[in-house]
Amino acid sequence: MSEFWIYIKAGIHHILDITAYNHVFFLVALMIPYVFKDWKRVFILVSLLTIGNALALILSVYNIVTVNSVSVSFLKIITILLIAFYALNTAGKTIKSSVHVSFIGFITLFFGMLHGFEFSSYFKTILPKNATEKLIPSLEIALGIEVAQILIAFIILILSYIVQTFFKYSKKDWALIMAAFVIGVMLHTIIERKI
Repeated sequence: MSEFWIYIKAGIHHILDITAYNHVFFLVALMIPYVFKDWKRVFILVSLLTIGNALALILSVYNIVTVNSVSVSFLKIITILLIAFYALNTAGKTIKSSVHVSFIGFITLFFGMLHGFEFSSYFKTILPKNATEKLIPSLEIALGIEVAQILIAFIILILSYIVQTFFKYSKKDWALIMAAFVIGVMLHTIIERKI
């Protein structure tokens, strides 16, 4: 198997890893207000997540920036809570302001960077020891992460559609339930990890 596919698969598997659920919960919280007709905005947000991830991964792999892993883990949880509380606060409201888009975009990019810094420690272990060219593998793994994130976002949109169409939950009720679920899991994580 070529190195290209090895890194693509590593990115996909990392996001779909059941034990690394923070990334999935961020995507769940991020997707709460969106439906299929918002696919362009969803794609942009998922891509911002990947761009942040790739940027931080490259900065870390080239040892330009180093971060404290405990701080990064804590900030990831806080960021997930921030997005979930925002979704809870805006549930059922139509928000099209540029402030909303900028806020969500910034938080998404920031979370992507946090994830990239956290993921870089694992990524460095799968790079060949003599890897002088680290940029291409970093971008390949970012592509795998993008594919997995798009898949998860699509699944969340399908689930949202099913719940709202067939089970007749309003968009507001769906948002309240999902935001509360994400908040509950993240608060439990904080308590469990004694952060």
